[in-house]
Amino acid sequence: MIETLKNAFANKDIRKKILLTLLLLVVFRIGCYIPVPGLARGLLENAVTSNDFLGLMSGVTGGALANGTLFALGIGPYINASIIVQLLTVGIPALERLSKQGEEGRKKITNITRIITIVLAVIQAIGIIVNFAGGFQDMASSEDIRWDLFFDLQWLAIVYMTVIYTAGAMLVMWLGERITEYGVGNGISLIIFVGIISTAGDSILKKLVGINANNIAPLFEVIGFLVLAIVVFFCIVFVDLAERKIHVQYAKQVRGTKMYGGQSSVIPMKISGSGVMPLIFAFAIISFPSMIMSVVPAWSDALNWWNQVFGSGTWIYVLVLTVLIFAFAFFYAQIQFNPEDVSRTIQQNGGFIQGIRPGKPTAQYLRKINNRITLFGAIYLTLIAFIPSLIFSFVTVDLINVFSTTGILIVVSVALEFDKQLQSQIMMKNYKGFLK
Repeated sequence: MIETLKNAFANKDIRKKILLTLLLLVVFRIGCYIPVPGLARGLLENAVTSNDFLGLMSGVTGGALANGTLFALGIGPYINASIIVQLLTVGIPALERLSKQGEEGRKKITNITRIITIVLAVIQAIGIIVNFAGGFQDMASSEDIRWDLFFDLQWLAIVYMTVIYTAGAMLVMWLGERITEYGVGNGISLIIFVGIISTAGDSILKKLVGINANNIAPLFEVIGFLVLAIVVFFCIVFVDLAERKIHVQYAKQVRGTKMYGGQSSVIPMKISGSGVMPLIFAFAIISFPSMIMSVVPAWSDALNWWNQVFGSGTWIYVLVLTVLIFAFAFFYAQIQFNPEDVSRTIQQNGGFIQGIRPGKPTAQYLRKINNRITLFGAIYLTLIAFIPSLIFSFVTVDLINVFSTTGILIVVSVALEFDKQLQSQIMMKNYKGFLK
C-alpha cells in the first residue's frame, strides 16, 4: 500500500486526483461540524446512543448525526436509495431493461436514484426534527429548538430544518459523485470510510485526554486496543482476499486460416463476495422496531419490553441476527452470481470445466460450489458480527464501540478497493507512456 502511494504521487495526473479527493473529503468533514441554526447540539445524542442502528448511522457520518449538524443525514439516504433501486431492478422488468442499455440506461437509473434520495432525505429529516424533539404534541415546549428564531411558528421551524438537512444530504451525495468522477476510487465508499475513521479517532482521542501522571491506565488500554484491532484487521483482510478459483479450459477452434482457443482461465469466487451488505441489512431490520418505538413516546413501555427480550446481547437477538445474516448472504449470492448464465457463457465460447459436462451439469456444479462458499462466507460474517466486540472487551469496555462490526468490514473493503484503484491508475499511465 505504501509503495503504491509512492508510485501514485510520483505521477502528476494521479497526484492531482488524490489531492482533489482529499480536498473534497475535507469539505465533507467541515460540513460535519457546521451547526444548524436554531437546533441544540445535543438534541439527538441521547436518542442515537440508545439505538444500535442510529449509532451505526452516526458512526458512518463521523458523529454528525449525534451532533445534529448540517450533514446529520450523511450519505445514508443515497445508500438506502441505491439499495432500493438495486432490489427493484431485479423485480421490475423496466428497470432491468434500463440497466442493460449501457451508459444511457445507467444515467436514467442514476437520476431515479437521486429522486428517491431526495424523498428519503425529506422523510428522515422530518423524523429527526419532529420525533426526536418530543413529537408533535410536545415539540412546542421543547428547549432544544430556538423558537424565537422562527417567529414562534412550529411549521416554519419544521420546513426550515427539513430543507437544511435535505440540502446537506444532497451536498454529500454531490461530493461523493464528484470524487468518483474526478478523484480516485468510489466517492460514496470513501465518505463512509472517512466518517468511520473520524469517529474512531474521536473516541480514542477522548480516551487519551484522560491520561495524566496519576492515571496512565488509559494509555495501556489504547495500545492494547490498537494491537488487537490490527490483528482483527489482518484476519479480515486474509479472508477478504481469499477466493476459490475454478479452472476453465477452452477447446481449440479453427476459423478460416487462424486457430483460436486452446487456453485456460479461472472463475474467481470470493468467500466474502457479498461484502458487508448482509450485515447492514441484518442490523437494519433487527434495529428497525426499536428505532420506531424510540421515536413514539406512547410506546415507551413496549420499547422497554423489546430491549429486555430482543436487546443487544440476548440469546434471541443473537439467534435472529444470525438467521438474518445467513438469509441475506444467500440472497445476495443469488443476485451476484447466476450459475446458468455463467455456464451458458462458457459453453458458447467453447469452454468446459475439467471433469464436468457443459450445459446443465456445469450449472449444477457451479451452484454447488457457490452455495458452499456462501455458507462459509455467512459463517465468517456471523463471527465478525460478534467476535470483535468480545475481543476488545478483554482490553477496555470504553473502546468496544470505536469500530462497529460493520465499520470494520467497511474500512477494510474500502482500503483494499482504493489500493486496487490506485494500482489500475498507475498501470494505465505506464501503458500510455509505453505507447508514446
